[in-house]
Amino acid sequence: MTQPSSRTAVGTIVPTGLMLFALFFGAGNLIFPPLLGAASGGSFIPVMAGFIATGVLMPLITVVAVSTSGEGILGLARRVGPRFGLVMPLAVYLAIGPLYAIARVTTVAYELATRPVLELWGLPDSRPALLVHVTVFMAIAFGIARSPSRLADRVGRWLTPALLALLALLCGVTVLMAPGVEREAIEPYAGAPLTTGLTQGYLTMDVLAASVFGIVVITSLRERGLTSPKRLVRGTILSGGIAAALLGLVYVGLAVLGTRTRGEITPDTKDGTELLRNAASSTLGTSGVVIFAAIVILACLTTAVGLLASWAGYAYTAWPAVSFNRQLAACAIVSFTLANLGLSAILKIAGPLLNLLYPFAIALVAVTLVDALAPGRLRAAYRWCVITAGIFGSVSAITAAGWDGPSRLLARTGLWSDSTGWILPAFIALGIGIVLDVRSGAWSTPVPGEPPSQVQHDVEHAAASQL
Repeated sequence: MTQPSSRTAVGTIVPTGLMLFALFFGAGNLIFPPLLGAASGGSFIPVMAGFIATGVLMPLITVVAVSTSGEGILGLARRVGPRFGLVMPLAVYLAIGPLYAIARVTTVAYELATRPVLELWGLPDSRPALLVHVTVFMAIAFGIARSPSRLADRVGRWLTPALLALLALLCGVTVLMAPGVEREAIEPYAGAPLTTGLTQGYLTMDVLAASVFGIVVITSLRERGLTSPKRLVRGTILSGGIAAALLGLVYVGLAVLGTRTRGEITPDTKDGTELLRNAASSTLGTSGVVIFAAIVILACLTTAVGLLASWAGYAYTAWPAVSFNRQLAACAIVSFTLANLGLSAILKIAGPLLNLLYPFAIALVAVTLVDALAPGRLRAAYRWCVITAGIFGSVSAITAAGWDGPSRLLARTGLWSDSTGWILPAFIALGIGIVLDVRSGAWSTPVPGEPPSQVQHDVEHAAASQL
């Protein structure tokens, strides 16, 4: 097959990168950076460095890992073991789908868009108002997700530029018009700025989303003519790089916005919702409320559509007796129910789950990147590294759930942190696994062109094609 020209390749990679940015940029990407900027005080740089590491760089690396392997998260997880290959992807899809992420973007859209508009019209915030918002939002997202074949072009070519223009307007006006607000750093930003930034980056869920969206990018590039492995990997890296650069710029802009917006910040403040609302209304007045509402709805709706379709594609292939549309409807119903609990309740439920899943996902990506450089396929390295990350990550999850006994015990070593304590043991385990693989000769050189298992291929193809 003739490879595409440079002009055609650019016309493919740029829209794909813009699409990937829009899929990533949802609820957490809006509500956390302003809080980081306002709460970090003089620790702005280390806090943002941590946030960008887990909220930008790790998603980019995950997309690259998926492209170098040619597999999605189902294939990668199966390298650890068959049971892990079933349970871990299911947990990830549930977390970024019906049990958390969709409900979160729906609720954030209410907090940042619908509620301010209602207040502008003199209508009170109430449970019935939230119910109406969730009903309308989920109905629109469900309707779009039923026919998502043209989503990539529509998002990448039209919606993302509009979103970026509105974000640039809000951040630019705030930075130019509003003076900086002097604040002291609050805990835990003052005592552990870098690790706190890392943890806040977890809450964007972009590493987990990248493990699913990575295969979508690969499929999109293949359909547009980038078929050779070398061009496919290069195209994925460039598309991911565009998305990562845009995410980083927007995060920094939103964080700076937080430093210039008045509002009370306490250790109990969980997100930057009020800061964003204040910034929009104080700098642009009534127009600012409407413009910011458009930003939020646009960002949250595109993400919700992608996550709905992704879950339905996965679930339909895993349980083919239930049709795609019924899987989609079931996901929407569950998300609808959770969204009506409110944003604070959703974040409280999700914290322990994310603290457990992120170490698994990051460890899996790290071994995959090493495996891409190896002459064959690593085996013990996957098991040792991922299992160790899961064991120590469970300590962080237990702490987030409210029991800090294991964490206090490990803290006596002087080396433990709830945010990053799992990293050193996991990478030591990775080294041990590599040594075991080398000494035993246990890895086998894959047959060139050998396809993944049929089940894996069917699931990943269905999930990707639905997007």
